[in-house]
Formats: sequence, C-alpha cells, structure tokens
Amino acid sequence: MRANRDVKLMSHDELKHELLLEELEKKKWHRYWQAIKKDWPLYAMLVPVIIYFFIFRYMPIYGIMAAFKNQTDLTLGVGDAPFSGFYAFRSLIAGDYAKEFWQAFRNTFAISMYGLIFGFPVPIILALFFSEIKSDIYRSITQILTYLPKFISTVVITSIITLMLYEGNEPHQSAGILTTLFTNLGVIEEGTRMMKEPQYFRSIYIISGIWEGAGYGSIVYFAAIMAISPTNYEAARIDGANKLAQIRYVTLPGMAPTLTIMLILRIGEILSVGYEKVLLLYDASTYATADVISTFVTRIGGLMGGATVSLNTAASADLFNSIIAMFLVLGANFISRRVSDTSLF
Repeated sequence: MRANRDVKLMSHDELKHELLLEELEKKKWHRYWQAIKKDWPLYAMLVPVIIYFFIFRYMPIYGIMAAFKNQTDLTLGVGDAPFSGFYAFRSLIAGDYAKEFWQAFRNTFAISMYGLIFGFPVPIILALFFSEIKSDIYRSITQILTYLPKFISTVVITSIITLMLYEGNEPHQSAGILTTLFTNLGVIEEGTRMMKEPQYFRSIYIISGIWEGAGYGSIVYFAAIMAISPTNYEAARIDGANKLAQIRYVTLPGMAPTLTIMLILRIGEILSVGYEKVLLLYDASTYATADVISTFVTRIGGLMGGATVSLNTAASADLFNSIIAMFLVLGANFISRRVSDTSLF
C-alpha cells in the first residue's frame, strides 16, 4: 500500500511539474514582450547594428562561393557560374599566384605582429597617464588631442606623413622635417627617400598607425581603470605601496579582464591589415615589404588593372585569410580560458 501511495505521490508531483512547465511556456513570449516594452529604447538602438551586420557581414557570405566557382564569364552571377572546386586555392598556394600570395601573407603577418607588439601597450600606457591627471580640464584637453587623429581621413593622414617626409612635388622634392631630423641623427643617409625604400615601409606604417589610433584605443582601458574601486588604492597606500606598486598590484589586475578580451580581439585581426592606407603609401618599389593580402586581393581582382578572370582567386585569398583569423581567435580564446577566468565564449 505504501509503495502504491509513493507512486501516486510521485505521479502527482510530476504532473504538477509538467503543468508548471506548460504554464511557463505559455507565458514565455508574454514575458519577452513585457521586457521589450520596458526597455524599448535599448532595443531600438540595436536595430541599426542588426541592419549593419546583416548587410555588411551576413549578406556577403553568399560571395564565399566565388572562391569555388569559375568567374571567367562575368555575365554570369556567382550562383550561375560553373563549379571549379579547389582550383583557385591550388593556383593561390602553389600555382601562378603563389609567389605573390606568400609574400603578401608574410608582409601581412609581419606588419600585424609588429603592430601588436609595439602598438598594443601604447593605449594602455596612455590610459594609465590619463588616470593620474588630477585636473579634469587638463585631462579632457589631452584626451581630445590624442583622439583627434582617429577622426581624420586616411587620405589626410597619409598626406601628412608624406609632407613630413618630403617637401614640394616631384621631381623637385626636398627632405621634409622628419627626413631632415633622421639624417642629422644619423639614422638614415642623406638623400634617402624613405617612401621609396622597402625597409622603411613597415616602420612608417606602424608608427603612424600608433599615432593615429592609440588615443582612441585608450578609451576602453581608461574606462576599465575608472571602474576599479578607490578603496583598493587606499588599502594599497596603507600597506605602503608607492604609485608603481599600486599600478602593478591594483590597476593592472583590475584591468586584466578587459586586457584579455582586447588582446583576443586583436589577435583575431592579425591578418586583417586594411588596404586603404597601404594603397595610399606604397608603390611598385615597396611591394616586397608593403603588399598585404587585402591589396593583393584588390590587384588580382581586377580593380587595379589585374585580370578579371582572377576574381575567384581573389575570393579564395580572402576566404583563406578569414579561416586563419577564425582559428587564431579560437586558439587565443581557448588558451585564455585555460589560464584565466576570462574569455570571449
């Protein structure tokens, strides 16, 4: 009798559980709608973001098929073009375009790695400096001055770089301010045209990139520093910690999650060097160190006089670049999750 009663009780509890789940399921969409009504301005702000990602991130995915299609006949769309398998990848990696592709791959990786090594710490250091400025007015002025280069057009930035290296127009160009300074310091020989020498391109690109983006990039780190509780600094001062010790034991650990996330995102962009600035700075004499995957894709894709039949090879290079970047993000995220409690996913 007791066993039968226990079975009945269990059945009754299970029935109540099922009824509760059904009731929650019925009210699920009602709860969602109430949450949307409550915070509708936040959801409205998401609409432009969703539209942007749909148009510029999801719709172009259809173009990935171009890497596996024969685009000789440009009257045919990507979907109608005949399937060519991995021919474009073979041509890219070990065929007609192999030498140029691997040169562009090496240049992309080298420029990105140098940019990561030398450029990643600069916004962090700037944010630390900003956090130590006591005057709000002076801090605001210095921050605005460092943010400004980010809002200047790439064309203007490259023009400023050129004017600082050269004065006048060809063929009557003379040394600019920076060229004269480097010559007087003995860094370069007199008469050296830095924009025409392959060995100087990466330095010009990386240093100008740091100047352009360091101030704007410091916003995230400055916000992370401001989120650290002042009581942590007070406790460190009571323990006798000087300013450097406070940065080491309070500020940097407090910034650690932000630093980890930003580093993972930066690693994912290692093979994503933008072509605009490179196109405006390089020429045929600096291809050896300046040509990156994005400019290589642009040239062989026919936009700069390359053969239009190479469109599928250009698409395969772009796809190859994206796959490598995806694995870099996954690897960096996996390592971060293993060694710390912070990861993207």
